[in-house]
Order: sequence, then structure tokens, then C-alpha cells
Amino acid sequence: MTFKKCADKFVSCGLKYLDMRTNELIKEIQRLPIQKRMFVIEKTIHSLRKHEDANELKKAADSLYSDYRTDKELIAFTNLDFEDFYEAR
Repeated sequence: MTFKKCADKFVSCGLKYLDMRTNELIKEIQRLPIQKRMFVIEKTIHSLRKHEDANELKKAADSLYSDYRTDKELIAFTNLDFEDFYEAR
């Protein structure tokens, strides 16, 4: 089944299709040997954490965006970005 057909089917069937598809996936995962099931779980958790981390970073950046555009004190040190840095000992 092509992605387009699958997407159309999802839209036409809505959540019922999602539930059916989820149940099919769970049944297929249950048929796997334990090592492969653990692999699927690990990859799924990793994907969820990565997605959550990206969302949190975006929210933080969005919430501070206007502050950095209007408050020049927050970006005062960016003027030094292209200057050479020498460590004092």
C-alpha cells in the first residue's frame, strides 16, 4: 500500500483505523523473539525522548525570543564573538 493510500485510509477511517493499526502492531511485536521485542522498545523510547527533548528546546527558545530581541543587555557579549580570546594564566 502506498503512503498516499494509507494516509487516505487513515483520514477516512479516523481513530478506528488508528486503533486497529495499533492492535496489529502490538500483535506483530508480541510474535517477535524477546531480544527483538526489547530492541523495538528501546528504539521507541529513544524516539520518544528525542521528540520530547526537541519540543522542550523549541518551547524554551520561543518563550525567550522576544526577550532577546528587545533587551540589548542579554546580547551584549555577542559583540565579542569574533574577537580573539586569550587565556590569562
